[in-house]
Amino acid sequence: MSKKILFQGDPDSECTKQPMDLPVLPKSLTFEEKKYLLAVQRGDMANVRRILQKAHRSNNVDMNCVDALGRGALTLAIDGENLEMVELLIVMGVDTKDALLQAINGEFVEAVELLLEHEELIHKVGEPYSWQKVDPNTAVFTRDITPLVLAAHKNNYEIIKLLLDRGATLPDPHDIRCGCDDCIRDSTEDSLRHSLARLNEYRALASPSLIALSSTDPILTAFELSWELRNLAFAEQESKAEYLELRRQVQKFAVDLLDQSRSSQELAIILNHDSDETPFNEGEHMKLARLELAIVFKQKKFVAHPNIQQLLASIWYDGVPGFRRKSALEKIMIIFRVALLFPFYCCLYMIAPNCETGKLMRKPFMKFLIHASSYLFFLLILILVSQRAEVQLVQVFGSEEMVKDLEKEMLKQRGNAPSFLEIFVFIYVLGFIWEETQEIYVEGIRSYLRNMWNFIDFTRNSLYVAVALLRIVAYFQQTAEIERDPQTKFIPREHWDAYDPQLIAEGLFAAANIFSALKLVHLFSINPHLGPLQISLGRMVIDIVKFFFIYTLVLFAFACGKFGFLEQTHGLFQTVANDSFKRLTYCRLNQLLWYFAELEKQKCYVLPGGLPDWDNAGDSCMKWRSFGK
Repeated sequence: MSKKILFQGDPDSECTKQPMDLPVLPKSLTFEEKKYLLAVQRGDMANVRRILQKAHRSNNVDMNCVDALGRGALTLAIDGENLEMVELLIVMGVDTKDALLQAINGEFVEAVELLLEHEELIHKVGEPYSWQKVDPNTAVFTRDITPLVLAAHKNNYEIIKLLLDRGATLPDPHDIRCGCDDCIRDSTEDSLRHSLARLNEYRALASPSLIALSSTDPILTAFELSWELRNLAFAEQESKAEYLELRRQVQKFAVDLLDQSRSSQELAIILNHDSDETPFNEGEHMKLARLELAIVFKQKKFVAHPNIQQLLASIWYDGVPGFRRKSALEKIMIIFRVALLFPFYCCLYMIAPNCETGKLMRKPFMKFLIHASSYLFFLLILILVSQRAEVQLVQVFGSEEMVKDLEKEMLKQRGNAPSFLEIFVFIYVLGFIWEETQEIYVEGIRSYLRNMWNFIDFTRNSLYVAVALLRIVAYFQQTAEIERDPQTKFIPREHWDAYDPQLIAEGLFAAANIFSALKLVHLFSINPHLGPLQISLGRMVIDIVKFFFIYTLVLFAFACGKFGFLEQTHGLFQTVANDSFKRLTYCRLNQLLWYFAELEKQKCYVLPGGLPDWDNAGDSCMKWRSFGK
């Protein structure tokens, strides 16, 4: 590449990008201008007034001059927090430029109010504001920084209120995937500036003072903004740390609002607030709509707040007063009693739901104990079905005649109707299906799909339904076969067709039992020790999947390299590929395995006539036979 091309650059890029304008540097100050700025910095009102009056008469001093650091008279007065000096400079006609932004940046509230009043007097409709007229190349703040944005960055409550009272607004940021003309143009011209502008907008929106002053429902606004910041953190990986920090700030604001609750009634009003329904009154049923919303938006600190946990504990143990203060033995006795009597409680609730016991069963803790007891009983039935308990019961406690009859029945392998326990399992499954259907109807399909445990329940129910359908098909199919040939009922299971519906049903039943037992993990989530382990287990499984993916790639790369090496160093491999894998896709992993199998074959078949040598090379012969099959 020649030096001419190197210095000229790419002509195509020169056509699309305009050269950057160089900033106009401050000119050298005269002696009078230096005295003027020094007097402003020292707060010498008399000298400043005299110099400005003389400047108006003789025009020997530039009132808007700046020092080597680009600081004008107003900036120096604001830095010194000299309100009288700021007022004097404004009255004497000094250009404000970005003085309002400087005052907001210094959180000089009185100067901000004064500059706002001055801006209202001099601003004309349709013209840019004073801070927008500053040269962008020398300006301290970028074009996207407005007074309200900067005040929100500083989180200054007084300044934000001043601006909002005067009608200042903050436009909603465009979506990160927005394809409007403005977003495309800004991103094309300067992608970094476009990204920083969005970050500045969200930094302003995340201001607690701005949310408190501008939102009618600050907690809901904090939830929604937190979720939006979470999505932005994953969409813009370059600014992920900044967006996550803003998300933590918004979450802390919601928690700080919760800290202001001073009684259970105030806390209940907050957690039961729903903009679509009437306000919550004391004594009504708690729907906890705001708490459910916090769970949807993954507000962990909000949900884990001590005030909320105390209220939830009081609701949870309602109906069993003082349960947490009882001894361990008393707790076990209460749980054991409910577990044993749960069939009685369920029947009583169906008969008389409004009696005292029926009302007690509506309490969360009692409802959980009865539900857990019922599910454990269901698992017990599954164990009995898997172990064929009715057969073992007759064999252990039955008479000789009953045992003989059982042995005769067990010879009938096909055409058997479902047992009593299997019918009981089917009734339970119908109850599970009704429970899931009711949950979808009440909460909606979206809320239902958010809970990953519902996928396990759906899979379990689907497998049990498939088992029932296959057993019905198998029963009618086997009954028809027995009518044609009665001896078919005695065919041993090992001689059945591999795809017999009953065999498939038994395999699906075993898989459904696994999912049923897995639901126990969900029941233990209320335990403060076992519950967090579920989160650790879930994250560990994700890490294992990632590691296995990398391991598979490394293994595949090794196999490919090994194949290339063997292909170049051994001519036998090509023969094996032509003879044994002509009809396959020449997968490199399979070729590698077949190569080593061929080596074992050569070690085995060494006797005259191509016979295997089982005495001296039995191991190689066994490997070849097992692989060749």
